[in-house]
Formats: sequence, structure tokens, C-alpha cells
Amino acid sequence: MLTLFGVTLHAQIGGRYTYQFLNLVASPRQAALGGRVVTTYDYDPSSALFNPANINYEMDNQLAVNFSNYLGDVNYGTASYAYMLDRRTQVIHAGVTYINYGNFDGYDELGNSTGDFSGGEAAVSVGYARRIGTTDLYAGGNLKLISSSLESYSSLGAAMDIGLTYVWEKQDAVMALVVRNAGAQITTYDAVREPLPLEVTLGFSQKPAKIPLRWHLTLENLQKWDIAFRNTNQDQVDLEGNVTGNDPGFFNNALRHVVIGAELFPEGGFNIRLGYSFRRGEELRIENQRAFAGISGGFSIKFNKLRLNYSYAQYNRAGSSSFFGLNLDLN
Repeated sequence: MLTLFGVTLHAQIGGRYTYQFLNLVASPRQAALGGRVVTTYDYDPSSALFNPANINYEMDNQLAVNFSNYLGDVNYGTASYAYMLDRRTQVIHAGVTYINYGNFDGYDELGNSTGDFSGGEAAVSVGYARRIGTTDLYAGGNLKLISSSLESYSSLGAAMDIGLTYVWEKQDAVMALVVRNAGAQITTYDAVREPLPLEVTLGFSQKPAKIPLRWHLTLENLQKWDIAFRNTNQDQVDLEGNVTGNDPGFFNNALRHVVIGAELFPEGGFNIRLGYSFRRGEELRIENQRAFAGISGGFSIKFNKLRLNYSYAQYNRAGSSSFFGLNLDLN
């Protein structure tokens, strides 16, 4: 069911690429920290779905399963697992990301019913990371096979992620650079070849000494500088009919690349997570109303070898999303 609201929304990035589900957040932890964090270098195998250079020995025999009732009847989730082949040097990672768009009523161009139909997409990945020499720099890669089915149309694709992670143990800091979704369609939906949603992300995180908090700073969509759109609904027209466009300035555009997040008690059995995406906050905010778009938060609780994760993200007054996850230590 569609509901129309008499409000003004900012334009959004989208509709230019196929397999857009590949850029949905991978876990409740990532969602709570703003949605684009790539610097969680620890036990969590879900982090390797976005940055394969984060694959490390702490993930050995760890399984993560995540599910989100996204928006409307759309459901999606991820699963990931890591296994260490030998002592702290050879770790492989496997992951699955899927989305189900639900059921739709179909009609032809004359308005005649053609029955209901559904749509879904999935990606299966295999990843590996390795330390570069004797440095604290790690390089990793994911290979992904992508399947998409939308009504009577289907497509196959292949992509890869390449990541670099630097672990500065003395300062308890992590820096990461990731290029995601570099690939192409193997078969198209209808003889039209579409590009994949290539994304370049740069991240930095640190836990200050003697403070139980780790903060994250992420710069997203670095492959494209100009990601802000002019909102024509806010153009100014003078008495003579001259239009002054509401073009976003340099600072507005720069800020939309920024995502910030923080984890309180990051190494404890219970922690709290908060994040803010400036791009989502600008694109989805409602003019002259407080909708808290861009804000996200969550928590995790550990019970012996089981960790429960939850996050909540606010998009606007009309939409929000909860994300649930389980991390299982199978050792």
C-alpha cells in the first residue's frame, strides 16, 4: 500500500546501479554505528562482509546470523563464518547476503491482473586476508557470486571487494580503506547491461587509553565527490520570476560523506552503540520537522558463547528499521 505525504524530502542517491542490496548494512553492530563502519577488527565475522582485510584469527569458528524486517514487507539478512586453517596466519571467511522484496500484485498496461509475483536477490562470498610482511598492514579480498530474480526477469553477476587494514596496537587504533563491488553482470535482465554499485570507503577508529569507548569515523562514497542534489522545492523565485537555485554548497556536500559512531564498553559483555549518517540525515529529513533521520543506536549482550545484537535506525516519521543478530562461538 502506498501512502502520500504532503511534505518535502531531499533527493537521494539511487536508481543508477543494479544489485543495490550489496550496500545494505551487514549486521546490527554496523547499523548501530551509522551503517558504513569498516574498522571493526575483532571477533565479529560480519565485519568481513564489508571489509575482507578485517579477517583475523579472533574470528576462528565464529558464526554470525543477522536478520532485519527492513521497510514494509522487505526482509533481508546476512550470515558469515570464519575458520582458521593454521596458527594465526591462514583464515578463510564465507558469507551470504540475501533480500526478499515480498509479494506484489501484477497488472499489464491495460490494467488487467496478471497475478502476483515476488522478487529476491542473494550474494555468496568467499574471503581471505593476509598480513603484509612483518608490518601491521593487512590485505584481504572477497569474491562474490550474485543472483537476482525480479518477477520474470533474472540476472547473474560477479564482484570482488579489496580491503587494506592497518592495526596500530600502541594507540589501539585501526585504519581501513575498502573498494567494494568491483565487477559486472554475467547475464542481464533484458539485454541491458547495468553497472554494479562500486563504493570506496575510508575509515578510522580508536579507543582512547583508560576510557571505555571506541569511536569510529568513516568517509563513504569516495568514488564520487558530488553526492548532494539540488532540492528544486526550495528554490527561491523573486517577483520578476528569476529563480535562485537551492544548490548544496561545498561544506554540505563534504559532510554527506561522513559517518560517525561510538561503542561504549566495546570489550565488555554489554555495550551500547550510537551512530549518525550525515548523508542519510540530509536526504531523508522532512523540512521544518524533527524526524531524527540519520540517527541509529543499539546494544549487545553476551551470554557465555552467545552474543545478542540489536540496532534501531530512524529514517523519517514514516519509516524505521530494527536489526537482530546472533554471534555464536563454536569453539
